Amino acid sequence: MIRLSNISKRYSTHGGETEILHNVNLTIRPGRRVGVLGRNGAGKSTLIRMISGAEQPTSGTIEREMSVSWPLAFGGAFQTSLTGLDNLRFICRIYGVDPSDKIDFVEDFCELGIYMREPVRTYSAGMRARLAFAISMMVEFDCFLIDEVIAVGDARFQQKCHVELFERRADRAMIIVSHDPNFIRAHCHEAAVLVGGRLFEFGSIDQAYDFYSAQ
Repeated sequence: MIRLSNISKRYSTHGGETEILHNVNLTIRPGRRVGVLGRNGAGKSTLIRMISGAEQPTSGTIEREMSVSWPLAFGGAFQTSLTGLDNLRFICRIYGVDPSDKIDFVEDFCELGIYMREPVRTYSAGMRARLAFAISMMVEFDCFLIDEVIAVGDARFQQKCHVELFERRADRAMIIVSHDPNFIRAHCHEAAVLVGGRLFEFGSIDQAYDFYSAQ
């Protein structure tokens, strides 16, 4: 289980302190897919980074009783002076995974060819995202964090990502943040809406959609 209790997040700006999230509460149970709808700039990515542990809340607590992925397709943690292969090995070391069992899978999945042995700083944004997604799939997390940015590559590659995540890992918990209600409908069991820094939970996806549409 993952439990967010009274989470608030504030940033200092030139105009003063700005609150992005205010007293957010959310519980994610094993095997459940929770969607969070929100307009651009609503704080969805901030929320998911805090759940991953990449950022800390200004106040409140996050309890994690399940292993949690980093936001899928997020390549910001790569050491850009290292090759894709070296980054893979480094991440394996952090998570206690034997890289010899994973290299073939990642190379085949991300389809970077010779660029796996080139520095990540030479990659395009799409290449980084494909590598990040492939590496995310090599660690068997209990809960996957999904930002709408997973839609990388062409239609064929997106279908490949869909099968790997939503079909082969259908038993995992997921937190999906998006501004697209159809994406939430297709993949989630329940939904909440993030608006004005507050998170509103609903008993059904239809109720969440109606509330979101009215904003």
